[in-house]
Amino acid sequence: MVKDKLSNILKDGLFQDGDWIESKDQDPEGKIRLIQLADIGDGFFINKSARFMNKETANKLRCTFLEKGDILVARMPDPLGRCCIFPLEGTEKFVTAVDVCIIRPTKDVCTPYLAYMINSPFNRSEIDRQSTGTTRRRITKKRLGSLEIPLLPLKTQQNIAQILDDAAALRDKTKQLLTEYDLLAQSIFLEMFGDPVINQMNWNTLNLKKLTTKIGSGATPRGGKEAYEKEGMSLIRSLNIHDNKFKLKDLALINEDQAAKLKNVTIKKDDVLINITGASVARCAIVPDEILPARVNQHVSILRSKKNILNPVFLLHLIISPNSKVKFIGVGSSNAATRESITKEQLETFEIIVPQIALQNQFAEKIALIERQKELAQQELKESENLFNCLLQKAFKGELVQ
Repeated sequence: MVKDKLSNILKDGLFQDGDWIESKDQDPEGKIRLIQLADIGDGFFINKSARFMNKETANKLRCTFLEKGDILVARMPDPLGRCCIFPLEGTEKFVTAVDVCIIRPTKDVCTPYLAYMINSPFNRSEIDRQSTGTTRRRITKKRLGSLEIPLLPLKTQQNIAQILDDAAALRDKTKQLLTEYDLLAQSIFLEMFGDPVINQMNWNTLNLKKLTTKIGSGATPRGGKEAYEKEGMSLIRSLNIHDNKFKLKDLALINEDQAAKLKNVTIKKDDVLINITGASVARCAIVPDEILPARVNQHVSILRSKKNILNPVFLLHLIISPNSKVKFIGVGSSNAATRESITKEQLETFEIIVPQIALQNQFAEKIALIERQKELAQQELKESENLFNCLLQKAFKGELVQ
């Protein structure tokens, strides 16, 4: 199968970086929106930025205006090289930052097909290989242009894009189901206990120190990442903790000597773990049984509840409920000279509602039913992601459509 460089495929189209737009060039009252790196999802547009500039400045800087259907490629992480199709309507209403590359192919190239090929595992690996920088990796437009794209007739490109669109829709439907299960859990919590911050049901309140047997964080072994082992005991870091979700990816391992020095933060079954520093402050999850025995580093705190008065599942869902989350983040931000943080004392003095334990346990039983359904959906998601990746790999090799 014939392949060609991306730059050659786009020689008659548009292939250029966004514009260098500084803070002084921006205007909150402006009508031209600045699309940023944070808007670029991995195959989808996130649509979260809210920065603007006026038309006069955009023209003065000779900015390139985006069009619906443009491919936007992030030249910085994370992940590096991710791209999406720009979905918004409007003439001369959008520009983008210099670390986003704009691709506007000619009509003999199917835009969704090209986006899928850029996001393919092979080209993602190639982007990583060609990236530069130590603290923040990036890839230049020139190196992006060296990516190889399979050359196929337009009709074949369109057929491949449709097959991949259908597979992606199946995957996204399962993702949405998981989101709906989480919303159901949140709805049950609010129905049974009300808003835990407003406390309209007038539950008794106590601080966490009185409701727990352990609150505390650990440390990173001397030597940092270089001290981690290939085998050993789990060391949980903030990147592993997400709201009601524990991510095993990049779980660090330490040896027995390192673990012994952290024996004061030995994690036990059903411990609630909360991130206490940085941008992920207040993210919270219950430790999964399969990673025990384990320790935590200095960015994660253990909350070990007294189970006769505080159910850990109830505590988790209280912390991740919307208003409680805002309250916890507010505590973290109050210490933020440079970085958000929640101290042990602030955790100990944090007051929460304490409904009767029987009611908390009833809630936990309902959540257990939801979690079982989520496990089935997670398996479906894994299968649909495997199908999508298999089809994408075949498409890149020219084996999907003959």
